[in-house]
Amino acid sequence: MATTERLGPSRTRRNSNKNILTRIRHGQISGGGLSRGTEALLQERDHQAKWHGIPVMLQRLYDSSHLNSDLSHIHSIIKEVASFLSMEAMSFVTEERRTAQESTSPNTYTFDLFGGVDLLVEILMRPTLTTQTNFPKMSDDIVKDCLSVLYNCCICMEGVTKSLASRDDFVMFLFTLMSNKKTFLQTATLIEDILGVRKEMIQLEGIPNLPSLVQSFNQQQLANFCRILSVTITEPDLGNDDKHTLLAKNAQQKTNLCPSHSEVNQVALLNIPGFIERLCKLATRKVSEASGASSLLLELQDWYTLLDNALVLDTLMQMATEDAEQSTVDRQHPPLTNESSLVTSPLRHSLPQSMKIVHEIMYKVEVLYVLCVLLIGRQRNQVHRMLAEFKLIPGLNNLFDKLIWRKQTSTHVLHGQNQNCDCSPEISFKIHFLRLLQSFSDHHDDGQHFVFLNLTNPPLRWIFSLSKYRNLICDGKKGLLTRLLSVMKKEPAESSFRFWQARAVESFLRGSTSYADQVFLLKRGLLEHILFCIIDSGCKSRDVLQSYFDLLGELMKFNIDSFKRFNKYVNTEEKFQTFMTQINSSLVDSNMLVRCIILSLDRFESQTDDVRVVEVLSECSLLSYMVRVENRLTILFRLVNIINVQTLTQENVSCLNTSLVVLMLARRRGKLSFYLNALREKEYTEKYPGCLLNNFHNLLCFWQRHYLNKDKDSTCLENSSCILFTYWKETVSVLLDSDRTSLCAIASYIDEAYMDLGRDFLEV
Repeated sequence: MATTERLGPSRTRRNSNKNILTRIRHGQISGGGLSRGTEALLQERDHQAKWHGIPVMLQRLYDSSHLNSDLSHIHSIIKEVASFLSMEAMSFVTEERRTAQESTSPNTYTFDLFGGVDLLVEILMRPTLTTQTNFPKMSDDIVKDCLSVLYNCCICMEGVTKSLASRDDFVMFLFTLMSNKKTFLQTATLIEDILGVRKEMIQLEGIPNLPSLVQSFNQQQLANFCRILSVTITEPDLGNDDKHTLLAKNAQQKTNLCPSHSEVNQVALLNIPGFIERLCKLATRKVSEASGASSLLLELQDWYTLLDNALVLDTLMQMATEDAEQSTVDRQHPPLTNESSLVTSPLRHSLPQSMKIVHEIMYKVEVLYVLCVLLIGRQRNQVHRMLAEFKLIPGLNNLFDKLIWRKQTSTHVLHGQNQNCDCSPEISFKIHFLRLLQSFSDHHDDGQHFVFLNLTNPPLRWIFSLSKYRNLICDGKKGLLTRLLSVMKKEPAESSFRFWQARAVESFLRGSTSYADQVFLLKRGLLEHILFCIIDSGCKSRDVLQSYFDLLGELMKFNIDSFKRFNKYVNTEEKFQTFMTQINSSLVDSNMLVRCIILSLDRFESQTDDVRVVEVLSECSLLSYMVRVENRLTILFRLVNIINVQTLTQENVSCLNTSLVVLMLARRRGKLSFYLNALREKEYTEKYPGCLLNNFHNLLCFWQRHYLNKDKDSTCLENSSCILFTYWKETVSVLLDSDRTSLCAIASYIDEAYMDLGRDFLEV
């Protein structure tokens, strides 16, 4: 370690350092403390080891920290120690490009090495560990300084954070400190760091008097508390792609029959009276308005780097509040000096005011995140009803115009949804806003469509059921969807906002196809905008393209007007080939669009008595391409070939379902055997007989296990395809029939010698 190395290469010196530590710790246990000779030795070695007197200060603190000690003396020692550690913590936070050697924190290391962390924990918790009642009460300032020192140690040394996180008694004790407004910020920040490294998720039910604690928080404290809650209600990311496969998830669900810790914590929060209502108020509260606020946010970008820990920012906010309170006192009792002019000077208040804006945005991010997680959890239906009751949608609509939807002038690179995020608060705010809108839209029904669209003349079928949605109706002339479409068209091609915007609009359309919803979006030029982004914008982001493919599929599904508009925009062979190249470059991304085209073609072919349908069937290049059997077979072959049971995830399982749609429609027309035989011939052409069909057989076996017990997933399949789920199940059963004489069974097309290839991989 750095401190022992500074003692020199002599073995005697290394051993003497070890002996010092041993004697200190023995002295702490026995209560004997250090002898005068040992203390003298510490002082002698202090300069050479560059300990800056920290071991001696800790000895003084230990000797003075019994229950009936002079607390002012204890406080003075703690502040003296804090002065050595705070600068290291600030340097550690602000100087990101320091080398590993430069980023060491010798003072913090020395403080921990000589038992400083354990001693501060003991000082904080000592009043709770004794039955004595007549001891001096520790002041809030002492508690705050102890917490600040511990937090600084956590910043500089991950080992300290992990050590504190392993102490359940200390973690629970910290939650009791949150009831004190004056120590809340320091406590919340330390808890946030500690919970972030715990191996086991904390159980919220174990926090003493959790409901009354949360109800005692003011709105600002509740916003801070959401930072902590985000760690307790989210399943930990295991960081291993294999753990995210559907096969692994299903196996985990079989072994973990009880609800997860995060699910239990979500229920605990929902049981707190008024909790969701208060979060809705926080989420929809308007951002503080001030002249020049937008430019101040951009000017403060460097401050994000300098103040990237919540404690510093919250401390500044606390100082601003104290300044305001002091200003009131000064106005009532003006001091004799000219210092009062500093309190009221524009220079003094300009920075805190800008900080208030940043502060509001930063904590809205946490509130929106908590609502998102709750909205997609097991209790999602209950949460959705509550968010509707507390007028989340009108509040979000009022907030929407206050966001700045333009490309940032900073050097920040906008990212896709699967990348690690180190965004500015403003960018994170927008993304979480869109995620919340997407999650809420996923639960909508026909009556709620009016809420999003806010049409002047809603369809008659909506008017009769509109009364029960009165709490959702937006104020003003524009609904959320209208506003979202407006900003969506202004985004740069590679902006990650495009991904979330498209997802939010698609979630509105997802489910049973609504012609009225599609027409609303078509009239506002959404289809042409999507085609421009796919064909002409030069967009290379796979995430953005995938979201646009999915949205385009929902917009075009079963809609004859959409295909006419498509043909009008894609009016040259060059444009059509560019479009098809984008589709074929990644079927994992585009297969939902392919599925919608195939389903639409199947429906249109049954409506040939309609002149408009016949016209589109004959003129639309996209339908003409898909009507050719050889093209559908090529797509089917690729869909089955790019996935297997071991690689199935929530992202690519749609490829399996799209291949099933192709075969279900073929079965309806009595052509299932033709398609299966074509797959067999393709196998032999590619010189790997049995591989493709065995892989498909294994995938369908997994499909049965995965979907037959998942009500939500099966409902989604039925609604999106307009094919009854019973027909899905029947088709899979027919394909998996073990009777090799059946012309509709996969087994009939696999030679005996190649049966059961890869079957062992399915047994998990």
